[in-house]
Amino acid sequence: MSSVFPRVFGRDLPRVARAEGSVIWDTDGKRYLDAAGGAIVVGIGHGNADVIEAMAAQARSVDYVHGTQFASEALEAYAAELAPLLPMRDPRIYPVSGGSEAVETALKLARAYHLAHGEPARDTIIARWGSYHGNTLGALDASGREPLRRPYEPWLGRALHVPAPYEYRCPSPSHPHACGAWHAKALETQIQQAGPESVACFIAEPIAGATLGAAVPPDDYWPAVQDVCRRHGILLILDEVMTGFGRTGRWFGADHWQVRPDILVAGKGTTSGYWPLGLMACSGEVFEAISGSGFVHGFTHSHSVVGAAVGRAVLAKLDEGSLVEASREKGERLLKELTAALADDPHVGDVRGLGLMVGVELVEDRGSKRPFPRTARTVERVIAKAKDTGLLLYPSTGCADGTNGDLVMLGPPFVITEAEMGEAVGKTREAIASLRTT
Repeated sequence: MSSVFPRVFGRDLPRVARAEGSVIWDTDGKRYLDAAGGAIVVGIGHGNADVIEAMAAQARSVDYVHGTQFASEALEAYAAELAPLLPMRDPRIYPVSGGSEAVETALKLARAYHLAHGEPARDTIIARWGSYHGNTLGALDASGREPLRRPYEPWLGRALHVPAPYEYRCPSPSHPHACGAWHAKALETQIQQAGPESVACFIAEPIAGATLGAAVPPDDYWPAVQDVCRRHGILLILDEVMTGFGRTGRWFGADHWQVRPDILVAGKGTTSGYWPLGLMACSGEVFEAISGSGFVHGFTHSHSVVGAAVGRAVLAKLDEGSLVEASREKGERLLKELTAALADDPHVGDVRGLGLMVGVELVEDRGSKRPFPRTARTVERVIAKAKDTGLLLYPSTGCADGTNGDLVMLGPPFVITEAEMGEAVGKTREAIASLRTT
């Protein structure tokens, strides 16, 4: 009997043995193509010897110091190399252990910023339905992923929410025309109802992640939404936990629309899974505002020297291998080939994404876009079929109405080969086709 508290119940999971590039093997010798990069995490590929050596070398020198007691060359060097890539002016970087911690840090910083400006009434967070920002209580309250919120609703309810850009199921009556303006008006209305003087920040993913399966906003969305935030003095927080570090074919998702956030959060691809590292970055203006009054916040494992060394090594691999460009080019091919392969499947409603972040929405009826009922456990069946054939995909549920709606996502390592992409497309098609026979 295992003493491990598992992530999921009722599954007999294979035991992992080793991984290299885009492939994982279990202890029985079975091979799996990691078309999901775990949870859309792995960018540079599994088993990179240079990154592993950078991790070990730093640990041999200094493994841990507390961020209140020492600065470190590892962190200074990492921040200096990362800062020019961030979509903001004079950024300051606060490293933590993952995306949820990064979001908590960002939300607290927004509050600290307004306190420093003498606006204590600004305590309201606005986010989007169909979003996911993490599983700590603050991050979960901002999240609009209803299946994850539901068990903890009594502890939530402070954050306000507006619709997310979700072109396949767009709520705008004039869709597909001026959807960005419609969403900006919805945000403006929410701000006015809350009272502009009470709103601290708006947090959103540049491209919706797992909850809506790589739903790309229309090009007029971000300029309009950014303008609303600026006019009301509301800090704009971009959640780049899934979209950052090359996943969408740019260094950050914000770069597709030249968005310049006040605060940005990252994780997942920050170290490509080699070390638990997330970060919050803020503009120089935000940093200067709170530097005099201080920031009441902290984690035991923030400002990690080993994490910084690994993050720096991953940055080097992304740059040396032109892997951000590879994500863009391979992503274009993957999206095109998946769209073609699934074009005639009656249970595929939409195929979408940017870079190597692609979502496939499954429907019971294509014409009406009717989702499968959650009781059918459709995505679980697809994921299990794919795994049986040696393909790992990433599932999500609740996209259509908060309960029903099934998605699979592909987010392979940027080093995936052409042959492996062909394998991923073929096995994804096979797994979804199995719905017609079960």
